[in-house]
Amino acid sequence: MPSIAVPAPPNAAAVPAELAVATAPALPPVVAVPAPAAGSPHAELRGRIGTGFSPVPHRYHLYLGPDCPRSLRVAGALAALGLEGRVAATVLPAAPGHTAGAHTALRLAYEATGHHFDGTLTVPALVDTWSGRVVSNHTPGILDDLRFLGAHPAFRTAP
Repeated sequence: MPSIAVPAPPNAAAVPAELAVATAPALPPVVAVPAPAAGSPHAELRGRIGTGFSPVPHRYHLYLGPDCPRSLRVAGALAALGLEGRVAATVLPAAPGHTAGAHTALRLAYEATGHHFDGTLTVPALVDTWSGRVVSNHTPGILDDLRFLGAHPAFRTAP
């Protein structure tokens, strides 16, 4: 795993050794901090509609899980805001082998978001169909985006 080197403070050498021991424990000259892996299995994507993703009807697709409480919250918000005809949604089956097409589409969206993504596919996931990338898989962010879309004039007038 790659690491990021953090140098010691520049004035550490200027402090006499007896004061450094008395006031604080000695620090090594370089501290290695592990960097998060690009294809981390728990990668949380937090893109937002309105910042890089335009609020356009029929542009977004939600992938939901049937037994996922977060997916149920998102599906309920989608219905309550009247966005069902403007934001497509797919409920993925519990077993990927039943309809591999939906799972494949979600996998491709994650791979488009992070090159060679090898992490876990998580739902709910909001996907931008124009770019093919996952906008967000962070439930509070998706709910905020749905509220934003529900209040946007383009979504109130679109069929």
